[in-house]
Amino acid sequence: MGQHKSIERLEELLKVIGLKKNEIRIYKLLLEKKKNMMIKEIQKELGISERSVRAHVLSLYKKGLLKRTLVQRGWLGYAYTAVSPSELLKKIKETILRNIEEIEKELKDDE
Repeated sequence: MGQHKSIERLEELLKVIGLKKNEIRIYKLLLEKKKNMMIKEIQKELGISERSVRAHVLSLYKKGLLKRTLVQRGWLGYAYTAVSPSELLKKIKETILRNIEEIEKELKDDE
């Protein structure tokens, strides 16, 4: 299977786990660029508001889908990069398994 098809399937999985359209766009951009990008750079590439980019990047970072590096370019700020697709799949699998275990425990407690 080609890499393009794998990325499409990964995108579908990101939708299933509840990522918003712009979160997926940001993840894909950072994955394709394979380099650290600042908020302003992401905003210019995607043409969405800086405020929106900040909110989505923070959400992706908290979910473990992005890594960040402290950089100084006249001021201190963060540059972001996407985790690898294999790392992403591992995180998704862990989340799904954790949710299943929690549900199973709740069901046992209710019996």
